[in-house]
Amino acid sequence: MDLDLRKLRYFASVAEHRHFGRAAERLYIAQPVLSRQIKSLEQELGCALLVRTTRSVELTTAGQQLYEEAQQILPSVAAAVRRVHDVEQGVQRLAVAFSAGLHVSDAIREFTARHADVEIDVVPARWWEQDRPLRDGRAQVGYLRRPFDETGLRIIPIGVDPRVACLPVTHPLARRQELTSADLDCERMLDRPKRRTSSLEEKFELIASGHAIALIPLSVARSYSRPDLAYLPVTDAPGIATCLAVAEDRREKLLRDFLEIATATLRDT
Repeated sequence: MDLDLRKLRYFASVAEHRHFGRAAERLYIAQPVLSRQIKSLEQELGCALLVRTTRSVELTTAGQQLYEEAQQILPSVAAAVRRVHDVEQGVQRLAVAFSAGLHVSDAIREFTARHADVEIDVVPARWWEQDRPLRDGRAQVGYLRRPFDETGLRIIPIGVDPRVACLPVTHPLARRQELTSADLDCERMLDRPKRRTSSLEEKFELIASGHAIALIPLSVARSYSRPDLAYLPVTDAPGIATCLAVAEDRREKLLRDFLEIATATLRDT
């Protein structure tokens, strides 16, 4: 059976928003049309994908599996379509993935000054699968934090991102100037493996509400300042290595030029 990519995209939007109305708005289609498309997809697959209530939409086990598959398939297809259009139109394009808090703008600015005819895209890399944009074709190079799956990638070390404790401003430790790892031994920490799909915004909401605290990169703390959160240095916490990553088999001149510029620029920051 051939899977209809349009229906898959519609389903992925509903799964992301957990709401037909919001998904329909994002897709610029009418909600009844969206509902019919999802129902048709369920009929084609022969299984229920969503559990609908008056207030929300939840994924069935099959729906969760399809959503995970869709997150792998749809970006690759979109990237392939874009590359075809670029070839047809004679467009040169460089796409740069970046982890939250890491700023590659200076390198892009310098690169653009030398290659004004090259289109630049930036692609956010989700923290639990930073290498994904490099593997599904959305990006040629990534400015990332270790660790991630480095299989088949060439890595250029750039520096170290210190880690700080992120905690509610009402927490007793928030009045301190700095902390050590021992100060956090009895604290409830956000468990990364159990919250793989949490966005940074969700994490910060959990922390601000007093649910737990977390160690986060200093660059993330600087990029996501909030009045209800405090960020304190942890003097003995190891930093996080930052790097440029690119597929081992990619050797295009534009990419080599960007790597040279980015390596010099990012190491100077």
